[in-house]
Amino acid sequence: MDFTPSEEQSAAQGLAARIFGDLSTHERLAAAGTGTDAELWKELCAAGLPGAVEDVGLLGLVLLLEEQGRTTAQVPFAATCVYGLLAVAEHGTAEQRERLLPGLRDGTAVATGAFPARGGVHISDGALSGAVPWVPWLRDATQVLVADAERVLWIVEAAASGVTVEPVETTAPWAAGRLVLDGVRGERLGNGPGAYAAVLASARTAFAGLQAGVCAGSLARAVHHTVTREQFGRPLSTNQGVLLRAADAHMDTEAIRVTAYEAAWRHDEHRDDAAQALTAAWWASEAGKRVVHAGQHLHGGAGADLDHPVHRHFLWGRQLDAYLGCGSELLEELGLLLAADGQEEGALRMPPADRQEEGSLRMPPADRQEEGALRMPPADRQEEAS
Repeated sequence: MDFTPSEEQSAAQGLAARIFGDLSTHERLAAAGTGTDAELWKELCAAGLPGAVEDVGLLGLVLLLEEQGRTTAQVPFAATCVYGLLAVAEHGTAEQRERLLPGLRDGTAVATGAFPARGGVHISDGALSGAVPWVPWLRDATQVLVADAERVLWIVEAAASGVTVEPVETTAPWAAGRLVLDGVRGERLGNGPGAYAAVLASARTAFAGLQAGVCAGSLARAVHHTVTREQFGRPLSTNQGVLLRAADAHMDTEAIRVTAYEAAWRHDEHRDDAAQALTAAWWASEAGKRVVHAGQHLHGGAGADLDHPVHRHFLWGRQLDAYLGCGSELLEELGLLLAADGQEEGALRMPPADRQEEGSLRMPPADRQEEGALRMPPADRQEEAS
């Protein structure tokens, strides 16, 4: 595995870092409230960053989302790229790609996804009905990727007849909404459950990359605070407890980053990435929660201020924890996946006939019975048996 960014990936990451750093300031975020920063979204699209994802791949997208996470920029970048650009580019027909991708590239179309599927949407007579409690960036979306109860993907226009969007406020300001479908005609995408599983794995990887950036930004703020703030004549960072807490947060952040990189690399190399995506999601959920808590705690009383910049990282970290799924839920799914893979490889079956001599749960063959541990000794040796 080689996670070294290509020239194109590095250039895109550098451009994203500059735009997010210049425009996603604390003052602008405060002014945006719980909504999207429309001007920032226009700048990102004018710079061609959403469209660049088709060239830099999922690993490149993870790098870009790290930069968004560092500043907690309020734009539907992850959702549009994962549930729109990559989903259509990888699973759409030639006609769908030609028709849908241009708008997603230039920002005139915004996509999101009702993921993961919880069985709330059903199809009858070709029409979709049901409700999804909350969907990220739904209030900004022009199209929504919906999975029905059979894990078949459908593209639904947000303005279509029968679609209702009810605003929902979540922990982080993600312009979320409750999606209600009442006899809505959707456009099928991909080959059924296989496409759903692939999009879900990509989404988990991408949002794990976003969490890596959120954690890196939280830790950077904590380091700056503890280095510059003094207590009893010396910086807070010289206290051993502070150093250990920051070190643990750094290691957790690196674990989130490297697992997201591995999952994205495997995706781009067209290798199975389901287990790696789950692993990245677990680290992002469990470790991400620890990091943003540490970042807030290391700020002391300032960290409890709802208007302090570090509190925004805390909110995003907890929102991503909820969106990716709690740790036990992800571990259960990962365990089931590994167990299923093991059964397919013959881990829980009797060995074939030509390998039975190596089996651990067999009777020894006739020519080796003298070596058997649970046999009666031969007649000429019974007198010696103890």
